[in-house]
Amino acid sequence: MRYSSHDGSDFGGRQDAMGVTLVEDKMREARWMEHFDALSNEFRSEVELLAKIEHRNLVRLLGFVDKGNERLIITEYVPNGTLREHLDGGNGKFLDFNQRLEIAIDIAHGLTYLHLYAEKQIIHRDVKSSNILLTESMRAKVADFGFARLGGSDSDKTHVSTQVKGTVGYLDPEYMKTYQLTPKSDVYSFGVLLLEVLTGRRPVELKRPPDERVTLRWVFRKYNEGCVLEMLDPQMKEAVNGEILVKMFGLAIQCAAPTRKDRPDMKVVGEQLWAIRMDYLRNGRRQ
Repeated sequence: MRYSSHDGSDFGGRQDAMGVTLVEDKMREARWMEHFDALSNEFRSEVELLAKIEHRNLVRLLGFVDKGNERLIITEYVPNGTLREHLDGGNGKFLDFNQRLEIAIDIAHGLTYLHLYAEKQIIHRDVKSSNILLTESMRAKVADFGFARLGGSDSDKTHVSTQVKGTVGYLDPEYMKTYQLTPKSDVYSFGVLLLEVLTGRRPVELKRPPDERVTLRWVFRKYNEGCVLEMLDPQMKEAVNGEILVKMFGLAIQCAAPTRKDRPDMKVVGEQLWAIRMDYLRNGRRQ
């Protein structure tokens, strides 16, 4: 077994693998993959990517095994479940607004590191609420690099041409149309995720009325009508200043713009969220 102290995560949503989680001293999580040839390249790709990254908002790789038909990845154990579970109130409690804002900032910082500060640019390609893990202190860590790809290696290369992978509802429409992957594809997914954090709704909810089934379209309409308070997750009991909400919903909508040229870089997103946080701490709680 070979070990590394670099950051990492678990596996992507499409595999036929059987996950087995092992917890040892509440510090390690392991996943075992069956011997399907189609998964071999994904496994190696994930290990290579995880070995190159180290950031407090990315799940840390502890080691791996690649022997015969057995493939095992050992990652940091993150004890508090997924963001989606907390949005659903799975532990009997719902996230308050400040927790949601801090989680969004953590995710933005993790993605900024991947896009700008890793040894080589990394595009996650599957940013979603079930791939965000929470620590006991409610800090967020981006997980699941099974679909991640290296960005363009040449300074003048703006995209990578690749088969479309990801999760329905979070996928960049321009990427689906052109097969051209860029960091702005992660920005789009983050925008959808930020709306999920604010509203509590999944990107697609088929049990809703027809005009509310696609959360992004519903939010866009409500935002233009000036009804931001109506979009806020009703499970959040505290009052939040309307101007703060307008800024957050506006940022999410900008991130989820249909074309990449209209989306901000992830670093800018993080900076704007931090500014919103400062406003919220000063006067964001509505009296």
